[in-house]
Amino acid sequence: MKVAVSQEKCIAAGHCVLRAEQVFDQRDDDGVVVLIDENPAAEQAPAVRAAAEFCPAQAIQIED
Repeated sequence: MKVAVSQEKCIAAGHCVLRAEQVFDQRDDDGVVVLIDENPAAEQAPAVRAAAEFCPAQAIQIED
């Protein structure tokens, strides 16, 4: 799995961090998503997929 984020699309809702905190973080100044791990472990895949599904801005892309 490879993960990418669009900081331009991000609206700083934080759903990604709530679902996969080992993969996503937020900038302190404006809350925009920061990608910590672009190649997360297989056991993190369900959480990463949930983060992408629930992102209101659709700012997370996943490649298998």
